[in-house]
Amino acid sequence: MSLSNTPTPALPQPWRRALSHRSFLLGAVLCSLLLAAALLSLFWTPGSAYDIDMAAKLAAPGAQHWLGTDAYGRDLASQLLIGARSSILVGLIAVGIGLVFGVGLGLLAAAARGWVEEIIMRLTDFSFAFPALLSAIMLTAVYGPGMVNAIIAIGIANIPEFVRMTRASGKSIWAREYVQAARACGHGPASITLRHVLPNILPVLMVLASTLFAQAILAEAALSYLGLGTQPPQPSWGRMLSEAQTLMFQAPLLAVWPGLAIALTVLGLNLLGDGLRDLLDPQLARQR
Repeated sequence: MSLSNTPTPALPQPWRRALSHRSFLLGAVLCSLLLAAALLSLFWTPGSAYDIDMAAKLAAPGAQHWLGTDAYGRDLASQLLIGARSSILVGLIAVGIGLVFGVGLGLLAAAARGWVEEIIMRLTDFSFAFPALLSAIMLTAVYGPGMVNAIIAIGIANIPEFVRMTRASGKSIWAREYVQAARACGHGPASITLRHVLPNILPVLMVLASTLFAQAILAEAALSYLGLGTQPPQPSWGRMLSEAQTLMFQAPLLAVWPGLAIALTVLGLNLLGDGLRDLLDPQLARQR
């Protein structure tokens, strides 16, 4: 039998929708590049991101230094690669903090209702008065600047976002007929939450997590720019921008590369979130 006559297996419907969604594809490519850069920095960098070489300061892009060097002779390409690792680390842990505590409190509010729900939501409203930047300033005033304090501040700022979304989505699931049938069969709130509520709101939480991941990277860059985030000698995109501001006219590329990295990363995460929302929403999926 000829191999040319062998039928090519068709892709599953979800994969066909994903491959035809331009926003999802572009976001996935940009996020994959970010992840690849972070993984590559664990094993190899084109130069040194830490060693000071004043003889090579502000070198133009070339064979030895692909993107040039900064005012201390450190390789910019290497700093960008290691900065990607720092950004992913901050985003993952900060979003993880918000996800664990926020989803837990949101599920509790949706299931318990009454005064428990009221207390959780009022505390959530109160926490909105302390955004990530203000929380980081408060923490660094007490414990000093650093990546850990920045992660904690950003993570705390993410908790109310997850609480609100989880509670609103969870309450809509609790009103469904199959949940009422499960309650009639004697299933308790914990069992219904784990079996029915949480699996059905996971797509919404995935979209929110991708959006907050982008916001966490922006917040970390802003805190590092102000000197409250990642501290030297660990490379950070925000601190690279801060160090470049005094050399804007002498070496403008110092600000272009980290700014471009931040912009593409945030764009990729937002496009990925929009694509996930379209692909995971049943009504939008039917329209496509």
